[in-house]
Amino acid sequence: MKNVVIKTDKLTKKFGDFIATDAITFEVYEGEIFGFLGANGAGKTTAMRMLCGLSIPTSGGATIAGFDIYKEAEKIKANIGYMSQKFSLYEDLTVIENIRFFGGVYGLSDKEIKEKSDDLIDLLGLKEESKKLVGSLPLGWKQKLAFSVAIIHDPKIVFLDEPTGGVDPVTRRQFWDLIYEASNRGITIFVTTHYMDEAEYCNRISMMVDGEMKALDTPTNLKKTYNAASMDEVFFELARGAKRQAD
Repeated sequence: MKNVVIKTDKLTKKFGDFIATDAITFEVYEGEIFGFLGANGAGKTTAMRMLCGLSIPTSGGATIAGFDIYKEAEKIKANIGYMSQKFSLYEDLTVIENIRFFGGVYGLSDKEIKEKSDDLIDLLGLKEESKKLVGSLPLGWKQKLAFSVAIIHDPKIVFLDEPTGGVDPVTRRQFWDLIYEASNRGITIFVTTHYMDEAEYCNRISMMVDGEMKALDTPTNLKKTYNAASMDEVFFELARGAKRQAD
């Protein structure tokens, strides 16, 4: 039996009459790379904010790492990592200051912060840059550093919100190598993206269209189901089907 670490049941978020996420139901397994795909405005970030305990649902429910999103939001936050599209770093602090700061935020002891800081600096090859301001680093390095501090406390799940937005294809692929390494360590990866080619890197993906989950399966199975050569074609078929329903 696969261990379920994220479970939602008809999770819904409304803003007035606008339905941002419409009764989405799915499960994510331990160590899985789960892609949450869709165009900008499809409801991906809204769903992620609810799962992270940052936004209260309008209706429906969910458990994250075994904790209820209504009753145990603080416990959820202690068991997850989070990286936003803007990388969540302080650009006016140095590399080492950022690592130590986030280590403290995630509740690590002084000894653990010292050990983790040294390990991260070596792993990322940033020894010469450790005392430089983060704002002076190239975008790719900021991205790798932000991911590293998001998992510095070895969380059960890490939520990545459009983590490769605005970076070149080579840097994007290098970032996915970091994701694979974290997954191999047992960390569950929940990643939102609008890059359809990145779906190929995920174990399973869900596809959001206008707040609704229109598909959920492996990339290979989805391409077979929709007789498509790429995930772009799958998404096009789903979007076209949604438009026909709306008309």
